[in-house]
Amino acid sequence: MAERLDVVLAARYPDFTRSRLKGLVDAGFVTVNGAPAQKAGMKVSPDDAIEVTIPPPVPAVPEPEAIPLAVVYEDDDLIVIDKAPGMVVHPAPGHASGTLVNALLYRCPTLGGIGGVARPGIVHRLDQDTSGLIVAAKTEAAMAGLSRAFARHAAVEKTYLAVCHGRPRLDAGRIENLIGRHPVDRKRMAIVDTNGKVAITNWRLAAFDAARGVSTIECRIETGRTHQIRVHMASLGCPVAGDRVYGRAALDRRLAPVPARQLLHAWRLALRHPVSGAPLSFEAPIPADMAAYCASL
Repeated sequence: MAERLDVVLAARYPDFTRSRLKGLVDAGFVTVNGAPAQKAGMKVSPDDAIEVTIPPPVPAVPEPEAIPLAVVYEDDDLIVIDKAPGMVVHPAPGHASGTLVNALLYRCPTLGGIGGVARPGIVHRLDQDTSGLIVAAKTEAAMAGLSRAFARHAAVEKTYLAVCHGRPRLDAGRIENLIGRHPVDRKRMAIVDTNGKVAITNWRLAAFDAARGVSTIECRIETGRTHQIRVHMASLGCPVAGDRVYGRAALDRRLAPVPARQLLHAWRLALRHPVSGAPLSFEAPIPADMAAYCASL
């Protein structure tokens, strides 16, 4: 007789709360017949092979680690980093160390406690496989100013480059809709009619490589929703190359070399200094794995 996965897990792990078990499922630590469980409420049968990996606990306070960082700008109040692809921003289950936060705590010993011990100084984030510019506060005053600026969106200008499959019908456009959790696959985001948050992406075709069949698209975002650009580019019919969640693996395999990650880069960042009010603007060089597709920029 089929039962809900979370019910089966609760019987197997009586010391775990339902929320803890759901977190393991959502983070990909539970497989059913060798495939990641889609959601905690999915139905499973007695014959299904269910495997659970219990990750080591994440320290309550992240530890400083001597990890090299590409520092674009730094003063007494803030630091701007060109984050390498593959680096996780803050510790989480499965990524207890080696994160940007661990590296920042080593470089800026006074950062601990700024904005909270789990994510000190962090006011925005990039996906693990997205490269490029990210700013962190080094003082409480800077944290407050940056938090206000990012909450208003209009006070911060963030521009990304995305290498995408295909060519959009138009050369530029604006996408405005609601983004929320996918109604079936809770690990994905989706464009929804209700229960979502407004997401706005202004995009422009920067270059088209006809031989490879890929476009370089410049995306200036007015909001910072989870996976926003990846979802919006897929909605144009031009998914980000190398995107294993919203992309097209068959098209990725036609590229040489095959992208090892989603080809998305936080390229430019403009904002006012959170303490002095002075205008600041930064640009992160296009990383090597994207440069071959962006040679004309």
